[in-house]
Amino acid sequence: MWWTYPRGSVHYDVMVTLILVFIFLAPLRVNFKDKPLERAPHPTRVVIVPDGAGGFVYRVEATAVHGSNDAEVRESLLQIIEPIAGEVQLTRWEAVKDNRGHTNEYKAWVAARP
Repeated sequence: MWWTYPRGSVHYDVMVTLILVFIFLAPLRVNFKDKPLERAPHPTRVVIVPDGAGGFVYRVEATAVHGSNDAEVRESLLQIIEPIAGEVQLTRWEAVKDNRGHTNEYKAWVAARP
């Protein structure tokens, strides 16, 4: 047996004291390298809101979307949304503009690929 000393004996008290000293002082002196992994945040701000019909609308900042025509914008939206949602099909999208006519964000409705 590993621990044969009765409770309350000098040997028991010394071992318990050593264990407590290690528990409380070791983190200050020993680097256990057990820190949590730092995860890089997603490079774009994507907000996901329910659409009221059981699906979701992905709101993507306009600065993250690149493209000059509909096909390029659609592809750019898919490249941003698929790492978050998995393989999806972009059913429709629309640009949200401010009162000056500048595009602030895009709303994208997606569905799971069949």
